[in-house]
Amino acid sequence: MTRVLTLLGIESSCDDTGAALVRHAPGAAPQILANCIAGQTELHAAYGGVVPEIAARAHAEKLDLMVEAALAEAGLGLADIDAIAVTAGPGLIGGVLSGVMLAKGLSLASGVPLIGVNHLAGHALTPRLTDQQAFPYLMLLVSGGHCQFLRVDGPDDFTRLGGTIDDAPGEAFDKTAKLLGLPQPGGPSVEREALAGDPARFAFPRPLLDRAGCDLSFSGLKTALMRARDALVAEQGGLTPQDRADLCAGFQAAVADVLAEKSRRALAQCPDITGFAVAGGVAANKSLRAALERVAGDVPFLAPPLALCTDNAAMIAWAGLERFRTGHRDDMSLSARPRWPLDTTAPALIGSGKRGAKA
Repeated sequence: MTRVLTLLGIESSCDDTGAALVRHAPGAAPQILANCIAGQTELHAAYGGVVPEIAARAHAEKLDLMVEAALAEAGLGLADIDAIAVTAGPGLIGGVLSGVMLAKGLSLASGVPLIGVNHLAGHALTPRLTDQQAFPYLMLLVSGGHCQFLRVDGPDDFTRLGGTIDDAPGEAFDKTAKLLGLPQPGGPSVEREALAGDPARFAFPRPLLDRAGCDLSFSGLKTALMRARDALVAEQGGLTPQDRADLCAGFQAAVADVLAEKSRRALAQCPDITGFAVAGGVAANKSLRAALERVAGDVPFLAPPLALCTDNAAMIAWAGLERFRTGHRDDMSLSARPRWPLDTTAPALIGSGKRGAKA
């Protein structure tokens, strides 16, 4: 398929409600015509994390408004769209279901084809949207719910080299912020505090560096921080601002060291790649980006603009567009999936639960 395509993307997998329009002509750079996002930070602030029921209700209230806003910003109507791409999983099932049902309704009413997209594929294919990166490349996906190394050979061709066996880095950042009384989302809060901290003050562990391969673990690191906090509180009756900054700096440095070493191992397994890319919300952390760029060495390093690191609908529109060009179509049987591994041949990671691998 060589014609110009324009896709509407819809994203609602966690706590960002998004709609976007992306256009692409073969041989040219993709265009993001509109990328509208409604966040839910204030709705969840009092709970120290995302509450699925609150998130689902907010998606149901905002999804149609975001689609209207995106179409208006792009100056387009449904008749101008070649397909509707929607996140069909993995994610919080209430939010995913809200997006899928809206996309089905729009498709059924307008006759525009429907494309279900794996949310993780959206992140993994973002370097193709932003930099037209050629296959194959190595992707480190680091976000609030996911962390894995992927070799990307095509729009539907992903090989998982390793992943987290427990907490994802973003989840660990959020829990660290909660332990230290910092506001959510935890990633930006911990990063700000770490700027004034001493990363060498606390001897935090670097989990799984003594184990071969590219799997990761961050739960023990979070526990070590909690124990260090508790020891300070017991000794002096509370935390000083410098204590908090040093704890954040030490935690962030440990995460960076683990990701850097595991990235070295993943790069060694992919000598033929065209580049090393990082995406996902945690990729917005400047310290982590710098550590990964140093590891890349002579391999081209790619990091999307910060606005495209976190969940957004432009990446879903683009992933849908890539699938559409391969001839993929979905129908009204498309279902919302809380779990949807990109690499269906890889064994489930430890801690994936009775229902199998989430991603």
